[in-house]
Amino acid sequence: MDALQNILTHAHSGLRYLILILLIVSIYTSLTKKGNDSFSASDLKTYMFTMIFTHVQFLIGMALFFITGRYKISGEVMKDSIARFYAVEHTAMMILAVILITIGYSKSKKADTVAGKHKSIALFYSIALVIILAAIPWPFRGLGASWF
Repeated sequence: MDALQNILTHAHSGLRYLILILLIVSIYTSLTKKGNDSFSASDLKTYMFTMIFTHVQFLIGMALFFITGRYKISGEVMKDSIARFYAVEHTAMMILAVILITIGYSKSKKADTVAGKHKSIALFYSIALVIILAAIPWPFRGLGASWF
């Protein structure tokens, strides 16, 4: 079990950088596209891969959450700021971010105009990016995490 947990932890930690890059590229693309003919297959793929990788990251995170079993929500966990961060804050914020990315992608696909498609991505992915940046246990926050 420790080997699997180690692999998942490193995958979860490393994949965050790919997701951050994809989110930044998606947001940049959605903000710089103008006009009714500027929604390409490449744009759709970028937005879709951002959503897919975010979902994969979420699944890895949920697997870690249940495999480790360290962070069962209890009075003891709530008293420990690091355990509370992982059990409640990190988990809740990441779930919200995944939901926002999924909604943004879905609204983008259903939008009638090209501008509406890009606007949905820009809005929902940007909010999700801010939430993700706040929820990542960066090493300088003293939460026991490393850069990778």
